[in-house]
Amino acid sequence: MSDRSAIEWTDATWNPVTGCNKVSTGCKHCYAETFSERFRGVPGHPFEQGFALRLWPARLEMPLRWRAPRRIFVNSMSDLFHDKVPAEFIDRVFDTMQRANWHQFQVLTKRPERMARHLAERAERVGPLRKTHPNVWVGTSVETQRYVGRAEIVASIPAAVRFLSCEPLLGELDLKGVLGRTGINWVIVGGESGRRARPMDAEWVRVIRDQCKKARTPFFFKQWGGVRKHETGRELDERTWDQMPQALA
Repeated sequence: MSDRSAIEWTDATWNPVTGCNKVSTGCKHCYAETFSERFRGVPGHPFEQGFALRLWPARLEMPLRWRAPRRIFVNSMSDLFHDKVPAEFIDRVFDTMQRANWHQFQVLTKRPERMARHLAERAERVGPLRKTHPNVWVGTSVETQRYVGRAEIVASIPAAVRFLSCEPLLGELDLKGVLGRTGINWVIVGGESGRRARPMDAEWVRVIRDQCKKARTPFFFKQWGGVRKHETGRELDERTWDQMPQALA
């Protein structure tokens, strides 16, 4: 967790929850698990418990101390909508995001069903999400066509920005039915990295880019990945793609 981040599409990370468990094929070589488990059993280390789920109440107000506006990736080392995270704790995270309204918060989950259900219930208590939390972006991971249903769920959430992270991209995706101003309005694509990285076909990336162009949906290409991701870089067809979304009115 840091007020600075090397992740290309964000500025900072904030982890009021750490730890998770695998739910789909994209989780197979989870970078967060690999990092966390290196420190399992180290007394006093933040990941002494490895990648087991842990709540960090002391971190809840951290973004309030970051005065310069920035994009903040929420729970880069976990999933806020994991079934073992209490609803009351999720609400406390959203309370902080509402108070820290000079930041943009990027909430990414592989559990969009719970996200949609929780946010609908919260809206009944505090008001419509887009009005009460215009600085909160909601997203989900879609690594193969099997999980496009996640995108359909997120596309229905009335948030200022609804996005997809297609990383690691493990196959060609047909996203035409969910893209556009009234659906998913930002797409991130990236290949898997690390010594066990699974390959990503360039044509899979081009298909998504072209679908985004047709739907006028911002497209962000994060990386080719691989064993030496810094060597493979992040250019697609001799240019970088760093398009960012605009909040819906």
